[in-house]
Amino acid sequence: MKRMMKGFTLVEIMIVVAIIAILAAVAIPNFIKYRNESQKSSCISNMKQLQTAGEQWCMTNGATATPTLNDLCGSDKYVKTTPVCPYDKSAYTIANENGIITVTCGQAESLGHVIPGTSAAASGGGEGGGNP
Repeated sequence: MKRMMKGFTLVEIMIVVAIIAILAAVAIPNFIKYRNESQKSSCISNMKQLQTAGEQWCMTNGATATPTLNDLCGSDKYVKTTPVCPYDKSAYTIANENGIITVTCGQAESLGHVIPGTSAAASGGGEGGGNP
């Protein structure tokens, strides 16, 4: 009497591993792309929040002064916690040019972390380019 062996053959296991490898080769680059886009959107949102807080600070303290992150961020200030770029955890830079608050990220040039419609976006540093 012949006994039946139960289980998978080596060829069947190799086929399953090959299918998983093909799926991973397609999924991983898309995951990285979506993660980078999410980080960029979060960074732009942080910069807009700081820009709005800076404008409020200027209305209170005079439009010629330049606010610092310490002026804007804190439990009793305009923004509760100090936001950082989600890509590399770097701090934002705030400037006041003729009463216009600008907030920039260290990844503006390389990854396009730029608020659309700003002068940095108009010069090709990010999406949207030009003034609306």
